[in-house]
Amino acid sequence: MLPASRTRILELLVEEDLVLDVGGGASPFERADWVIDLLSYPERARYGPPADPGRERFGPETWIERDICARTSWPFADRQFDFAVCSHTLEDVRDPLHVCGELIRVAKAGYIEVPSRLEEQSFGVQGPWVGWSHHRWLIDMAPDELTFVAKPHVIHARSSDQFAPGFVDTLSPDERVSCLWWRDRFAYRERIFLESDGLDRYLAEFVAEHQAPPRRRPRLRRR
Repeated sequence: MLPASRTRILELLVEEDLVLDVGGGASPFERADWVIDLLSYPERARYGPPADPGRERFGPETWIERDICARTSWPFADRQFDFAVCSHTLEDVRDPLHVCGELIRVAKAGYIEVPSRLEEQSFGVQGPWVGWSHHRWLIDMAPDELTFVAKPHVIHARSSDQFAPGFVDTLSPDERVSCLWWRDRFAYRERIFLESDGLDRYLAEFVAEHQAPPRRRPRLRRR
């Protein structure tokens, strides 16, 4: 999660607010009162020990170990939580639409953070491929709306669909993610391309639009 977003969330919350962390098991948000994740409570330090374990509000009794994409309701009441955090989870899971629906059901407001398409369509983020190897989705974010497109394999083979090596290193932390602050509800959908040319344009036009123009070589003056 962006440090600025973490700070803003902590400033928004009051002591009595009940907070849920969805899918953050490997690095849970310390202010969360409840966590729901595929990992178990003892596995919560997979990405390293928490910075300040003494500030954690959740515990074994408020840690729900389960598949958040299972087609059943999460074990929470409607609007049970004042705020829900879902950071760097939706791009990983097989059914982000179900997760979005449950987020809206159990929480009154929340914060979502996902990799931006600038990062996810960059070559060399993690290895000799485009974006992160385990991510399933490209995600477009508009005010109060998330659109999911299944990340296609062709993205790894065509230079038109990817930002060149080194591009990702020019991005700021803010540019590498997309953030949604929501209250009451937000829209969400999957965009499906039935024709290959539509998907081709979707991938290539984004790169063409955001690719930095090549530097012009200085013209040599003739004597």
